Amino acid sequence: MNTLTHFDERGNARMVDISNKSVTKRKAVACGKITMNNNVFEKIKNKEIEKGDVLTVAQVAGIMAAKKTSDLIPMTHPINTEKLALSFELDETEHSVIAVCEAEIYAKTGIEIEVITGVSIALITIYDMVKALDRSMVISDIKLVHKSGGKSGEYNRT
Repeated sequence: MNTLTHFDERGNARMVDISNKSVTKRKAVACGKITMNNNVFEKIKNKEIEKGDVLTVAQVAGIMAAKKTSDLIPMTHPINTEKLALSFELDETEHSVIAVCEAEIYAKTGIEIEVITGVSIALITIYDMVKALDRSMVISDIKLVHKSGGKSGEYNRT
């Protein structure tokens, strides 16, 4: 069974010691979605929201958040992201926007939390920009879909 490394032997929270870990190439991909009514979905798709291009603003917000993850999540290590991308897919059937964040880095620690943070903030930004038109939007299914590198190896959501 895996042990929780963010706690010491007395149960106190701690930052994991990575000083003896090797630098490896690490990659992570996360995704999530926000579902809304058809009217708002069409306005986002057609860039008809008065506040501006919702997806571009959300993309920038998500990337900025991923880069600042260690300022937001207490026990994460500050890392210098080397590749970070955030994109969107539009699901016409569900009236949802799917955010996908991916990152690569050569480091001693993984980048999973950064991509999950990027997706989360991108989706929250979409909500914020159009909440006046649909307060019933649902943010859901935020998840890690791939990670590679490091001691634990590769993970792919099936």
